[in-house]
Formats: sequence, structure tokens, C-alpha cells
Amino acid sequence: MARVGREVIEAVLLAVVVFMLLQTTVRNFKVDGSSMDPTLENGQYLLVNRLVYLRIEMDRFSSIVPFWQAEEDSVRYAIHPPERGEVIVFEFPDSIPSNPKRDFVKRVIGLPGETIEVKDGVPFVDGVVLEEPYLTTKDHSNGRKVELGAGEYYVIGDNRAHSNDSRSWGAVPEENLRGKVWMIYWPAPGIHILNVLDRIPGF
Repeated sequence: MARVGREVIEAVLLAVVVFMLLQTTVRNFKVDGSSMDPTLENGQYLLVNRLVYLRIEMDRFSSIVPFWQAEEDSVRYAIHPPERGEVIVFEFPDSIPSNPKRDFVKRVIGLPGETIEVKDGVPFVDGVVLEEPYLTTKDHSNGRKVELGAGEYYVIGDNRAHSNDSRSWGAVPEENLRGKVWMIYWPAPGIHILNVLDRIPGF
């Protein structure tokens, strides 16, 4: 009897640990609108990896671990920083007038330190045309030239003609990032992991 009670307690504790781990590393997100069509469709539910972009301030880490030496203001990521081509969830920037105070989902086009400009629907990164194999249709929109500072990202929806994004309101600061879109879990015939959510190779 005591053994059964102990096993029940262990199972409950394990479930609590797993639940807490999922809450800190993964969150769900519902797509609202058509700005990411056809990659993501309105009403789909996504799992977002919150751990991948977690920033670790190394100087604080070194104050906890005595033998660890870190340069002042040095930062590392739990896995890696946002990469070009990844689809991310972020909070709408506070600096934007009429901030809706909700999360958006877009694709990363520009990285910190780069200059981005969209001309006749074509993104230019530091003056070089960005090839976008994930797009099925293109528009003829334009976006003012933006020089990205440290920790700033340029994001655009895949459905360019129906997306409110960095072309109109500028860069997204790093502190607004919520995570990388990992998979669609509903509605889908089982778990659906999208290759088009990955970075753009060879740029």
C-alpha cells in the first residue's frame, strides 16, 4: 500500500515538473489574420519555442559561478539568436503609436547592424537582393530604408499585400521577442513541422 502511495506521489510530482518545464519553454499561439498566408493560416494553433532566444547575461552568470570569467556586458543565447528566414512571435513594439498590446507573428528578414529596404516588393539587405523561396506570390510594396541597431530585427509577413509589418512601423527590439514558431498542432493531420520556418540558407 505504501509503495502504491509513493508511486502516485512520484507520478504527480513528475507531471508537475513536466508542466512547469513546458510552461517556461513552450507556449501556444493562435494565428489571427492572413498576413502569413500560405505558410500559416488564420485560426491555426502553433507551438512557440520560448527557450531558443533566451538571453543569458554572462557577467551575471560569472558572479554565480566563481571560476567562470566573462567579459563585461557579454551576452549569449540559450540556443541561438534569431536568424534570417525564421518565423517568430513578438509583442508589438511599445514605440509604435496606437500600440495594440498584443503578439504578432512574422518572418525575420533583417538582422542587427544591417540596412534593409523594400523596393517594388523586393527586399534588399545591405544593397543585395534577398531571395525568398518560401513566397508563392509577390506584391509591389515599398518600405523606407531602415538601418537596424543592436538587438533590432526587421520582420515581414509572407502575404505581403495584406501584412502590417516593419515596412510601415520599423524594427522590432529584441526584448519584444516571444520565441520561434516551432510547429502547427491544430488543425492538422497530426503534428506538422514546417521546413519553411527555418532560416534562409546561403545568404
